Amino acid sequence: MSTFYNDVIQKDPRFESGTRIDDLALLEPKTRQLVQQIIEAAQQMGIDLMVYETYRSQARQEELFDSGATRLRSVGVHTYGLACDIVRAIRGEPSWKGDFSFLGQLAHSSGLIWGGDWGDPDRQHGFVDPVHVQRCTLARQPALFAGTWYPDDAYNPCTDDPHPLFAAATSPAAARSKPAPAAGRKQKS
Repeated sequence: MSTFYNDVIQKDPRFESGTRIDDLALLEPKTRQLVQQIIEAAQQMGIDLMVYETYRSQARQEELFDSGATRLRSVGVHTYGLACDIVRAIRGEPSWKGDFSFLGQLAHSSGLIWGGDWGDPDRQHGFVDPVHVQRCTLARQPALFAGTWYPDDAYNPCTDDPHPLFAAATSPAAARSKPAPAAGRKQKS
């Protein structure tokens, strides 16, 4: 299957880089468009934002894990060009201070999953990442990681069934229209 991940990210010379990468060109085009919408909408609200990290290699993830910056040893959705971290820009410098619930509202209205609620605001989450957005539900992550699914331009994780296995088991039409990944685990991305 030809995907942005296969065609662009895996061929990028920074694929195994251990450094932070904030290059918007390493976001899948639809994801990049939605992230740019968020940044523009925030600017209209008087909030300056910056993309802090787009693509993340496994080497970088392990470095973050070893330093205690994350509880996740394995990199997730960042690797596939479907996630990024967006922080406030204070005099051109990144800042994680303050409430980021506005980012959740902007992400949801743009069609992205926010790491503050992982697409399910009614549920208590043990892992919260308020500066993270992604274009993949938690339920679809196993299929993404297995290489059996990658979103097309029409995919919107906010309207995707949060439980594809249940949908496939209860509806023959749903089973044909959506691949059924294994049960997902919470992952930063």
